Amino acid sequence: MNASVETNGALMIVYISGEIDHHSAKALREKIDSEITLKQPGHLILDYQHVTFMDSSGIGLVLGRYRLMQNYHGSVEVRNVSGQTKKIMELAGIGSVAIIREVKQ
Repeated sequence: MNASVETNGALMIVYISGEIDHHSAKALREKIDSEITLKQPGHLILDYQHVTFMDSSGIGLVLGRYRLMQNYHGSVEVRNVSGQTKKIMELAGIGSVAIIREVKQ
Protein backbone atom coordinates (compact mmCIF):
# COMPACT_ATOMS: atom_id res chain seq x y z
CA MET A 1 0.00 0.00 0.00
CA ASN A 2 1.19 3.44 -0.89
CA ALA A 3 -0.44 6.84 -0.62
CA SER A 4 0.56 10.25 -1.86
CA VAL A 5 -1.12 13.42 -0.71
CA GLU A 6 -1.64 16.52 -2.82
CA THR A 7 -3.06 19.72 -1.34
CA ASN A 8 -4.25 22.78 -3.22
CA GLY A 9 -5.90 25.37 -1.00
CA ALA A 10 -8.94 23.79 0.66
CA LEU A 11 -8.71 20.64 -1.49
CA MET A 12 -6.77 17.54 -0.44
CA ILE A 13 -6.42 14.53 -2.73
CA VAL A 14 -5.04 11.24 -1.45
CA TYR A 15 -3.93 8.86 -4.21
CA ILE A 16 -4.01 5.33 -2.83
CA SER A 17 -2.35 2.38 -4.55
CA GLY A 18 -2.01 -1.27 -3.69
CA GLU A 19 -4.09 -3.21 -1.19
CA ILE A 20 -6.26 -1.82 1.59
CA ASP A 21 -6.58 -4.49 4.24
CA HIS A 22 -6.44 -4.72 8.02
CA HIS A 23 -2.64 -4.49 8.08
CA SER A 24 -2.13 -1.63 5.64
CA ALA A 25 -5.13 0.43 6.77
CA LYS A 26 -3.51 1.52 10.05
CA ALA A 27 -0.54 3.21 8.40
CA LEU A 28 -2.81 4.71 5.76
CA ARG A 29 -5.19 6.12 8.41
CA GLU A 30 -2.31 7.61 10.37
CA LYS A 31 -0.82 9.28 7.30
CA ILE A 32 -4.13 10.74 6.09
CA ASP A 33 -5.24 11.83 9.57
CA SER A 34 -1.93 13.59 10.14
CA GLU A 35 -2.27 15.52 6.87
CA ILE A 36 -5.92 16.42 7.57
CA THR A 37 -5.09 17.65 11.07
CA LEU A 38 -2.16 19.71 9.78
CA LYS A 39 -3.84 21.26 6.72
CA GLN A 40 -7.54 21.16 7.68
CA PRO A 41 -8.92 20.91 4.12
CA GLY A 42 -12.50 21.74 3.23
CA HIS A 43 -12.81 18.81 0.83
CA LEU A 44 -11.03 15.46 0.91
CA ILE A 45 -10.85 13.20 -2.14
CA LEU A 46 -9.76 9.58 -1.69
CA ASP A 47 -8.67 8.32 -5.11
CA TYR A 48 -9.06 4.53 -5.35
CA GLN A 49 -8.00 4.18 -9.00
CA HIS A 50 -4.88 2.16 -8.23
CA VAL A 51 -6.30 0.09 -5.38
CA THR A 52 -5.84 -3.56 -6.31
CA PHE A 53 -7.67 -5.13 -3.36
CA MET A 54 -9.94 -3.86 -0.63
CA ASP A 55 -11.62 -5.60 2.29
CA SER A 56 -13.90 -3.97 4.86
CA SER A 57 -10.96 -1.81 5.95
CA GLY A 58 -11.51 0.25 2.80
CA ILE A 59 -15.02 1.07 4.02
CA GLY A 60 -13.73 1.88 7.51
CA LEU A 61 -11.07 4.12 5.98
CA VAL A 62 -13.74 6.28 4.34
CA LEU A 63 -16.02 6.38 7.39
CA GLY A 64 -13.20 7.35 9.74
CA ARG A 65 -11.97 10.13 7.47
CA TYR A 66 -15.56 11.37 7.16
CA ARG A 67 -15.79 11.63 10.94
CA LEU A 68 -12.47 13.49 11.11
CA MET A 69 -13.45 15.86 8.31
CA GLN A 70 -16.63 16.71 10.21
CA ASN A 71 -14.40 18.37 12.85
CA TYR A 72 -13.34 20.84 10.15
CA HIS A 73 -16.79 21.12 8.55
CA GLY A 74 -15.38 19.42 5.46
CA SER A 75 -16.70 16.94 2.92
CA VAL A 76 -15.42 13.64 1.53
CA GLU A 77 -15.43 12.17 -1.95
CA VAL A 78 -14.28 8.74 -3.07
CA ARG A 79 -13.39 8.68 -6.72
CA ASN A 80 -12.21 6.27 -9.38
CA VAL A 81 -13.77 3.20 -7.79
CA SER A 82 -14.80 0.18 -9.84
CA GLY A 83 -18.49 -0.49 -10.43
CA GLN A 84 -18.39 -3.39 -7.99
CA THR A 85 -16.64 -1.37 -5.30
CA LYS A 86 -19.17 1.44 -5.76
CA LYS A 87 -22.02 -1.02 -5.16
CA ILE A 88 -20.33 -2.34 -2.01
CA MET A 89 -19.75 1.18 -0.71
CA GLU A 90 -23.34 2.14 -1.38
CA LEU A 91 -24.61 -0.97 0.42
CA ALA A 92 -22.40 -0.04 3.38
CA GLY A 93 -23.98 3.41 3.51
CA ILE A 94 -20.96 5.37 2.29
CA GLY A 95 -23.18 7.19 -0.22
CA SER A 96 -24.95 8.97 2.62
CA VAL A 97 -21.71 10.52 3.95
CA ALA A 98 -19.53 10.85 0.85
CA ILE A 99 -19.75 11.35 -2.88
CA ILE A 100 -18.83 8.14 -4.72
CA ARG A 101 -17.60 8.41 -8.31
CA GLU A 102 -16.87 5.45 -10.55
CA VAL A 103 -13.75 5.30 -12.67
CA LYS A 104 -14.36 6.81 -16.08
CA GLN A 105 -13.94 4.34 -18.93
